[in-house]
Amino acid sequence: MQKLNFGKGNAKLSKEIYTFSLPAGYTCPAAHLCQSYANRQTGKIKDGKHMSFRCFAASQESTFPNVRAARWHNFDLLAKVKNDAFAMASLILSSLDKSAKIVRIHVSGDFFNAAYFRAWCYVAMHRPHTKFYAYTKTVNIVADNLHMIPDNLVLTLSEGGRHDDLIQHLDIKSAKVVFSEDEALALSLEVDHDDSHAIEGNESFALLIHGVQAKGSDASRAIKALKVKGTKFSYSNK
Repeated sequence: MQKLNFGKGNAKLSKEIYTFSLPAGYTCPAAHLCQSYANRQTGKIKDGKHMSFRCFAASQESTFPNVRAARWHNFDLLAKVKNDAFAMASLILSSLDKSAKIVRIHVSGDFFNAAYFRAWCYVAMHRPHTKFYAYTKTVNIVADNLHMIPDNLVLTLSEGGRHDDLIQHLDIKSAKVVFSEDEALALSLEVDHDDSHAIEGNESFALLIHGVQAKGSDASRAIKALKVKGTKFSYSNK
């Protein structure tokens, strides 16, 4: 039986954190302002028409074919049973190291349908001593399945998606991508550099723009300004 690929933490995340990823864009039904895709065969980036900042994960997949292949491997396996939450949960559980204490769901990708979201809820229920956490723009799916979410599955609603209007109605923290630390300050949001805000606590927070951005875009200029300022980016290149 083939198993899903799990990774370990990088320059941003602790090495103790297990990570799971799917292809960026293709598995992100609610992506909007960050919508980008890396072609499965060529890696060439395609940006959505409303994109204002390019998805960091899509840039990773464009640069590293092995990363792209690993994420498509995961999606291909899940797609075989994509409407069966129990089957997906069983596949995830059989692939995840039993010693894992913290798992980040989706360094890349998102909950591509309701059954898949429920699958992760079942996984968390089955592993009560493991903490699972995820950013998601599929706020509509979360809203319809609030009763399913166990205490050890910590969600952060990611702004910039197609269902931002629902965020204010849910008692769940959110994260907003900002182009500068001053923007975060003006919004009274702390900047999370290492996922500590995502893993713990209930307060909303900001994430600094990062990754390779479209040439000539506001996001690209923001990256340049941050580098000139000497801002340290904690994200790995891989």
